[in-house]
Amino acid sequence: MNNVPYAIEMVNITKKFPGIIANDNVTLQLKSGEIHALLGENGAGKSTLMSVLFGLYQAEEGVIKKNGEIVQINNPNDANALGIGMVHQHFKLVECFSVLDNIILGVEDTKNGMLQREKAREKVVALSQRYGLQVDPDAIIEDISVGMQQRTEILKMLYRDNEILIFDEPTAVLTPQEIEELLQIMKNLAAEGKSILFITHKLNEIMSVADRCSVLRKGKYIGTVDIADCTKDDLSRMMVGRDVEFAVQKTPAQPKDVVLDVKNLSVASKVSKKMAVNDVSFQVRAGEIVCIAGIDGNGQSELVFGISGLEPTVGGTVSLCGNDITSAPIRKRSLMGMSHIPEDRHKHGLVLDYTLEDNIVLQRYFEPEFTNKFGFLRRKNIRTYAERLIEQYDVRSGQGPITISRAMSGGNQQKAIIAREIDKDPQLLIAVQPTRGLDVGAIEYIHRQIVAQRDAGKAVLLVSLELDEVMTVSDRILVMYEGEIVGELDPKTTTVEELGLYMAGAKKEGK
Repeated sequence: MNNVPYAIEMVNITKKFPGIIANDNVTLQLKSGEIHALLGENGAGKSTLMSVLFGLYQAEEGVIKKNGEIVQINNPNDANALGIGMVHQHFKLVECFSVLDNIILGVEDTKNGMLQREKAREKVVALSQRYGLQVDPDAIIEDISVGMQQRTEILKMLYRDNEILIFDEPTAVLTPQEIEELLQIMKNLAAEGKSILFITHKLNEIMSVADRCSVLRKGKYIGTVDIADCTKDDLSRMMVGRDVEFAVQKTPAQPKDVVLDVKNLSVASKVSKKMAVNDVSFQVRAGEIVCIAGIDGNGQSELVFGISGLEPTVGGTVSLCGNDITSAPIRKRSLMGMSHIPEDRHKHGLVLDYTLEDNIVLQRYFEPEFTNKFGFLRRKNIRTYAERLIEQYDVRSGQGPITISRAMSGGNQQKAIIAREIDKDPQLLIAVQPTRGLDVGAIEYIHRQIVAQRDAGKAVLLVSLELDEVMTVSDRILVMYEGEIVGELDPKTTTVEELGLYMAGAKKEGK
């Protein structure tokens, strides 16, 4: 019998919030040197459980053991002292500091009151080389890519000599290339003897790196399985409680009139003198889903900003249903039939300190249904409307419509935005990374909603970094590379390999 104690054991953990039991008598056991995945739907209690382990929350019941000994973790400093580190889903970095300053923040080495920067730099460079985490120590956080920011977070843990590493949804904001690199880094860390807890709901990633997987559903522990002995279908069934349809069911598109017409559009870059979007032209018709594919940072975000009015354009025109909206204000675009599911749900999608119901009517509060003739909000109508959308789109929150949006899980924040944007009954739906950070059940549901919009005669412009999503949801694929559209592909006849060549700039349609 194996009597080696677990590196970390969380026994019978219960954590409650107003109106919800986030963790209901959960037990989790992490072996030394293993990659242990924690799987569950959005709002299943994964991040809460890890926040208890990291000292951000205190459990009402249960104990935590490290190497068989009961430990008390009152705050993240206690966790760090026990060798537990965490990379959060939304990074905890100081944007105006350098990479090096963020890594050493809180554990600065000083001599006679002076910061020992060179010593720290040597350690950071040595760690980055040892684990394949290439970063520029002097780069400012706000100037580097999301992937680089994540490497900074990982180096923060390694700099503190953490042995237990928690990754909370680490791939939610990464490109496919960065995801591959990260999974390899995790394997390297485990090979060095680090113990990794990996929160995710991406089944492919679990199958490729995890040794074991524990599943939570609606706050309860469902079970732990060895990855070698199970399939993706087994995991999804444990997670959702039913069989999940991985393939997107849809009939061939029946495109009608042009809804969105983009001609010679150019948008300036904020980081270089080159144009972020350079002389781009395309159309999206009613009844079709056109997908903009590309590696992150090739102008897709700026293209959407230009079309939706979040950034000014420097050339070209944008027309919606035959009307020029190139310089129209955002509200006018919205009233003319444009809906926008933004890439960054915190920055452009929600007012995080508003209630869920206020966020749901954010673009419609001024309509007679929600505001009376004296300018006062019709609170009862807003509540009724919000409750209908919450039920229809299965938005899970502790206190229903009065939940503060910041307190909801990322996936449920995303569902709230999608509910608001689709229920406006738009002519054009712009969906940027609509399933980022969502579980398989929610992805299946949202793909069905997008296809239903198309089938109802709406035009859909999808922007995605997920190759599976690009290939299965879209009717036409436009590939962006360095600010230009370099190819138009038919998902029924192209391959992932060909799409990848266009995305990498190795292939270009002759012009």
